[in-house]
Amino acid sequence: MADELEAAIETARAAGEVLRAGFGRGGKVRYKGEVDLVTETDEESERLIKEALLGAFPAYGMLAEESGQTAGEDEARWIVDPLDGTINFAHDLPIFAVSIALQRGDDLVLGVVYDPMRDELFTARRGEGAFLNGKPITPTKTGELIHALLATGFPYDRSELPEALEFFGRFASRTRSIRRLGSAAIDLCYVACGRLDGYYERGVWPWDVAAGALILEEAGGRVTDYRGDPPDVEDREILASNGPLHQGMLEVIGNTSG
Repeated sequence: MADELEAAIETARAAGEVLRAGFGRGGKVRYKGEVDLVTETDEESERLIKEALLGAFPAYGMLAEESGQTAGEDEARWIVDPLDGTINFAHDLPIFAVSIALQRGDDLVLGVVYDPMRDELFTARRGEGAFLNGKPITPTKTGELIHALLATGFPYDRSELPEALEFFGRFASRTRSIRRLGSAAIDLCYVACGRLDGYYERGVWPWDVAAGALILEEAGGRVTDYRGDPPDVEDREILASNGPLHQGMLEVIGNTSG
C-alpha cells in the first residue's frame, strides 16, 4: 500500500497545479448560499483528489466539501477541501490552499495544506512534528494578547454576524491587531509556523480545519473549542493558539459565548 502521507502530498501538489492554472482566468461560479461560492476550479480540484486518493486507498471513505460523504469499508476517511479560500480565488486574491487530512476512527493522523501561489507545503503526521517545505516549524512564544497578531473569519450565515462582530471588537481592543485572510487552513498553518499567534472562528466545517488543526498541534500549538475542550472536527467552532495565549483567548471568548 502506498504511504498515506506521501500520497496526500502528491495529490495536494497536483490539485494545487489545477488551482494555479485556473487562477485569474474567470470561469463559472455558482452559489451554495447568499455569499457562499463554488467555482468550476473547486470542482475540478476535488475530482482530481477523489480519483487519486480513493484510487490509491479504495477501502477509505472521504468527506469532501463539494461532493459530501463517500462511504468506505475501512474506519479511515479523508477530509478534503479542494480550494480553501474560494472567495479569494474568485476575486483574484492569491490567498487559498488545498487541504487534505486523514482521520482514523476519531483521531486525525495526518494533515497536508498546500498553498500553490507561494509553493508552501505544510505537513504533519501524528507524533512526528510539523513541517513547512520539509523544515520543522514551531509557533511563537508570545504570552500577552496585547503583543499578539490574531486571525479570524466571518460566517456565511448573516444571522451569526452580530456575535462574530462582538468577538472581533473584543479581540481588536485587546490585541496588537487582527487579520481576516479568508482561508482557515492557511490561518492555522500560519499560527503553526509563527506568522500569527492565534486564530478563532465559529461556523467552520471539518474540511476547513482538520488538516490545519493537526499541523498546529504537531508544531506545538493548542487547539480547542470555544469552551477549552478538546477539538472535534464536527464542531462548528475552533480556537487555536501558540499555546501561551490560549487561556487569555478563552477568557475573551468566555465573556460573550453561551
